[in-house]
Amino acid sequence: MCDLIVAGDNARLGQPEINLGIIPGAGGTQRWPRTAGKYVAMEAMLTGGPVTAQRAYQLGIVNKVVPAEMTVVVARRIARQLADKPPLALRMAKEAVLKAFESPLSEGLAMERKSFYFLFSTEDQKEGMHAFLEKRKGVFKGR
Repeated sequence: MCDLIVAGDNARLGQPEINLGIIPGAGGTQRWPRTAGKYVAMEAMLTGGPVTAQRAYQLGIVNKVVPAEMTVVVARRIARQLADKPPLALRMAKEAVLKAFESPLSEGLAMERKSFYFLFSTEDQKEGMHAFLEKRKGVFKGR
């Protein structure tokens, strides 16, 4: 359910619910196939066995694998990078990507186009363009 995932090199990901006589109840049966594919999802759901952090990275389930003791440090670094981005554009980019999983391509493209055009009316877009031309870091206010 995360947008970005940083895993410690000792992390293990899985869906052990089958070993309790149940199935995942918070979306595991739906998210794993969309991310890792049918066969990996079936293995995770039916065996209950874990996937190593490195294998999760290879499957595209996590974005980065870092030494376990650096997990929170790296995750915070990424969070700070995102916090420096224009908030409206960040939110709309996230919404557009999520739309890709819920709708036909034509609807996703229409939403993307609408958001793209809208963002040109924002102060943040103007600040971003000026900062780029002036070779400086933008200061965004979410307007």
